Amino acid sequence: MIVGPNTSGKSNILESVYFLSTGKSERADLEQELINYNQEFSRVTGLVEKDGEKEKLEIILTRGMVAGSKESKKRYLINDVPKRMVDFVGKAACVLFNPEDLEIIIDSPSIRRRYLNNCLETIDSQYRRAALSYEKGLRQRNKLLQQIRDEGKSRNVLFFWDKLLIENGSLLTQKRQEFIDFVNKEPQRFGSLTLSYQKSLISPQRLEKYCREEVAAATTLVGPHRDDFSVFFRERNLQTYGSRGEQRTAIFSLKLGEMEYMSLKIGERPILLLDDIFSELDHDNRQKLIEVIPQQQTIMSTTDLRLIEPALRQRMNIISLTP
Repeated sequence: MIVGPNTSGKSNILESVYFLSTGKSERADLEQELINYNQEFSRVTGLVEKDGEKEKLEIILTRGMVAGSKESKKRYLINDVPKRMVDFVGKAACVLFNPEDLEIIIDSPSIRRRYLNNCLETIDSQYRRAALSYEKGLRQRNKLLQQIRDEGKSRNVLFFWDKLLIENGSLLTQKRQEFIDFVNKEPQRFGSLTLSYQKSLISPQRLEKYCREEVAAATTLVGPHRDDFSVFFRERNLQTYGSRGEQRTAIFSLKLGEMEYMSLKIGERPILLLDDIFSELDHDNRQKLIEVIPQQQTIMSTTDLRLIEPALRQRMNIISLTP
């Protein structure tokens, strides 16, 4: 338990653990924002122990220059040995729950796609590689669509990239469907939560169907980069018809589903990160969370220890921060 007033750095600690787990920031749109103001680089280092063996995980971010010399903007290291991101991610699986997670329900489809990616990339190397290949292929295909429109190139140049996107995109859709089916399989277990997956299937037929529109827009119009999902509670879409309380409860249930799905896939409990969320939950959900907390390593933060049940406080290692 990390205790301290606002601005004392509690969230930075939890975000650092999440960063080492996923290789991505939960909050920053640009990773350069993770470098302290007026500094040239930042470093996050963690020691992970599993089955008696220890691994040192490290991510180094720069602005491209350190001490006047060019440097990679982002480096991943395991035991001081450089690694690719695809081989680094997932060494310490975790689930992060914070008040901003409400965006998953109320914000744009891109937020929900990012949530699915962050969840699945951490625990599934096959998904991780497919997502990376898909993103690179999508960028290249969109460039070629622009050249077809502006320079009159033949559509034959798309053949290789169509095949790559179909192969990798189909796998992403399949894995996302598996996660959503898992959450929907036991609705009572996760608070009567139901997810409705609006998938954008990618196939030769669909690419052919939208070929003219794609060239005109210079953008690939079908595929998992267009996916979305809706969150329902008792047949009501919570984005449109849910109260704040219901939306918070739904996010709590979704995170419980994520925890259980990760546990099933990797054969162990992921680290649970709780960023000052006790003030956001009602009594019933606090009690549910208290039951979950002892099941895995849990790192929590709060501004006020009085929000934490006395019986739970006695079991926690408490670290106090000052601003």
